[in-house]
Amino acid sequence: MHDLIIIGAGPAGLTAALYAGRSRLDTVLIEKMAPGGRILMSETIENYPGFPGGISTVELISRMEQQVKELGVKIQSDEVLDLDCEKKTITASSGTYAARAVIIASGAHPRKLNVPGEKEYTGRGVSYCATCDAPFFKGKKVVLVGGGNAVAEEAIYLSRFASSVNIIHRRQDLRASEILQEKMQQDKKISFILSSLVTEIKGAKKVEAVKIKDLLSGKESDFACDGVFIYIGYEPETVFLKGKLQMDEAGFIISNESMATSVDGVFACGDCRKKSLYQVINACGDGAVAADSAYKFIADRSR
Repeated sequence: MHDLIIIGAGPAGLTAALYAGRSRLDTVLIEKMAPGGRILMSETIENYPGFPGGISTVELISRMEQQVKELGVKIQSDEVLDLDCEKKTITASSGTYAARAVIIASGAHPRKLNVPGEKEYTGRGVSYCATCDAPFFKGKKVVLVGGGNAVAEEAIYLSRFASSVNIIHRRQDLRASEILQEKMQQDKKISFILSSLVTEIKGAKKVEAVKIKDLLSGKESDFACDGVFIYIGYEPETVFLKGKLQMDEAGFIISNESMATSVDGVFACGDCRKKSLYQVINACGDGAVAADSAYKFIADRSR
């Protein structure tokens, strides 16, 4: 029996572990992959306070992990399969865990386009991570789908490798921050195909083109390319919680300002919870609040 179990070691989970460790809670942090979560899909983070010019995401996560380990928090490599919210017991690939309180920081994964060819060509030209795959497209023509900050950041990064970067977005205006849009406009390799949708990804053994539908004219045409990078949002990693906690239609956990969920002693933080902004800085803030709330919950029941 532990005081606290944290599910997920992204920025939210690592921050929760840091605060839990400083509160001297017996804490286990469970992560099925390497600590970091989807932040590692970007090479650099430029808007994290305290690092003018930005900091490597790998370095930032490494520093967070070191802080957590220095406090004696155990980071367990395991995959959570089920959570009994009432009993606070977790079933994982290698066994079971029990605690007085649980923090869910399971994050989110990239949303799929769900068009013909996407599944078939994943790993053969279709990617969801420019930082991972950009070197494979040196001197190649690539397409990015989406219009938010992730698209802008990855387009700028990909332009170091690709011969051309073409952003396809369903609206006439991008949602990326103004400073990122300015950077893209200044990059001669980056161009835009707006008010358009990708309806199919085509090729023989690998990606060779995308079919694009112009939403203003209704016309469809093929656009030759060597790679397709998709950034249309994220879906929460909460399948194992279905029917156990209050969630919205998309599966994001509903929690209050204390990060408390609909079940006492179960808290949620980071990208798996419903909120208005999904950034590393407020994921860390979520984690700190969740750990503080978990500490108070445990202390109240120990009196």
